[in-house]
Amino acid sequence: MIYMDQKRPTGRQIAAARTLLGMTQPQLAAQANISIPTLKRMEATDGPAAGMGNNVDAIARALEAAGVEFIPENGSGAGVRLRKDIQN
Repeated sequence: MIYMDQKRPTGRQIAAARTLLGMTQPQLAAQANISIPTLKRMEATDGPAAGMGNNVDAIARALEAAGVEFIPENGSGAGVRLRKDIQN
């Protein structure tokens, strides 16, 4: 996982990644096998995603499996993008 070398993904990165993929909160929660309220709490976090590490990992793995790359803070802000191999 890309983000594991850095800090946890932020709540905003999770929300942005989900939106970039066109996924709903219920769809992502089901993919990661976590509850919708847990995902909502993570996405509402300003900094590193709040929650148990295994739940944050499950969300990150689901998003990465769907084609998202987490971009760590590098002075220009953390972000997300689609992997090049899945873009048109």
